Amino acid sequence: MNSDRSAEVPRTCVSPEGHFVHGLHQPRFTTANLRMEDHRRPLGECAGGRPCTNEINFPVADVDEPGADPIFEIPNPFPFRGTTYIGKGWADRAAGDPDRITIPPPDPVSLADAVRSAFGTPDADSQRIGQLVTALPRPLKLALAVVSTDPNDLVHLAETCCTIVRDPESGDPSGLAFVTHPNGNAKPCISDEALFDAVANNPCLPDAYKEVMVLRPGVQGQSEIVGDRRSGASHVFEYLRRNSYIPWGHYAANMAHDAIRYAVGQLTSDDVGNMRHLYYQRTYVRLAEALHLTPVPRRNGLSVDALEALRAAIGAALVSSDAKKNLPFTATLWGWNYGFDFAPTGYRLHASHQQIHQQYALIPDTVPVSGAAGKASLPAFACGDMVQQFTREYRRCTGQPFFECYLRAMATNRRMDGRTDRPADLIVHQDDRVILFVPKAQTSQWELQLMTRAPVGNILEADTATRRDLDQALRVAMRALTAMGATMITVFEYSKRFTCQDTDQRLLYSFLPRLPQSPGAFSEAQMRWINGHYPEDFAAACRKRVSGSTVSAAGI
Repeated sequence: MNSDRSAEVPRTCVSPEGHFVHGLHQPRFTTANLRMEDHRRPLGECAGGRPCTNEINFPVADVDEPGADPIFEIPNPFPFRGTTYIGKGWADRAAGDPDRITIPPPDPVSLADAVRSAFGTPDADSQRIGQLVTALPRPLKLALAVVSTDPNDLVHLAETCCTIVRDPESGDPSGLAFVTHPNGNAKPCISDEALFDAVANNPCLPDAYKEVMVLRPGVQGQSEIVGDRRSGASHVFEYLRRNSYIPWGHYAANMAHDAIRYAVGQLTSDDVGNMRHLYYQRTYVRLAEALHLTPVPRRNGLSVDALEALRAAIGAALVSSDAKKNLPFTATLWGWNYGFDFAPTGYRLHASHQQIHQQYALIPDTVPVSGAAGKASLPAFACGDMVQQFTREYRRCTGQPFFECYLRAMATNRRMDGRTDRPADLIVHQDDRVILFVPKAQTSQWELQLMTRAPVGNILEADTATRRDLDQALRVAMRALTAMGATMITVFEYSKRFTCQDTDQRLLYSFLPRLPQSPGAFSEAQMRWINGHYPEDFAAACRKRVSGSTVSAAGI
């Protein structure tokens, strides 16, 4: 592709010929030595008692670097997502041992066991341990709440941050104590919200405590349950969040109190299917109401077949230009924050108060300009619009549909290091309708993406089979990432406006794990994403975790 900055072609790693392109920095340079003072000091001792000094830090002359480590520069397929940089030295080491691409599981942690071991008191009773937990400084309580694997530690912590009501006969937790505020609302008696959230999100807390603290309907507040879906052992509630940070409210599909799931490994196909069904159902019902189609019966959910019939009816109605013009909501918003963590310093590191949940909403077409006279408005933001704008510009500049080029580039992918004796596939999982793959330029070091093969740009264009395959692939992605050790993952959807006629845009999901050594700093704020492995090796590592996954790029 043309390197002239005045060239019209958007900056992307996907060429119009259907290949990936990237750059390679091979730095060599000389640095003028402008230092005025020397501060040579001993640093300690090396083996054999030899002195270790800082002489190397105070060169006499200019510093010459004849060949620093090469750095790959890979434009993101979508220009608005920045650029990825891969250190060749790091990536070569990872390529030699792909199994190193993992996060080791944490060691078990028990305050009670530590006390017994440290003080030789094997008979330390629960009451004394409880007193110790109560006396801990708050930062240590937060740390213990997050990392402890001892249910007894967590029960003691729960009792320090909220008032638990117990069954008078069994002593088991039966609820929380509530206080009624002047506005008439009853709220749980919680003395430390952060500690409460940290304890309640720890998978090792006994289920009886999870239920009364966060899972029982109504304990989290007065959000109405406006949908549900049950199949076998799976049970999901749909909560309405009226006063939401998302304008016009949003919905949350949460696992119910009688289907407790705290980890992806516990999540069944039915669980994912039921959560996603509620997303499809709510979207289709709201659109049908906006288009004044046949009213949907109340107090009853839609079957899969009824859902598909409603989708088809909405699609038929939207053929009318008047219907599109009068449609108030024209895009979806969907996301999932999986996992939870809290730093002892009080910084929330990820997610909300329920790990297995999904949130969704509809986005309006426009938003009125505040304070403006008349009917002035701005386009309401939806992240999928950025994809649409880019693909439109790509086609204008190249004459080629972007996503067709993207699929061809994945099918013909070559390793970045040029080797032919190691895996070259970027595909982790695929079927006739969707592909789960590693993007050539990962924005999280462990990013995966899920995309439809056919020109399906939103869930309104996705038929029953496509929705089913999307749901299954979403679960595959989460299982692969968590099997590698990821505990905090953000997932979100890029989708096309319902009113957009462009047939090139694909429905796209991005999976972004947070890694322990990558908190995000100035580089990431500039959309410069630093990586230590080749995407092909990460794809191979993911495939290894996917049961029965002998997949290749063939047939894309």
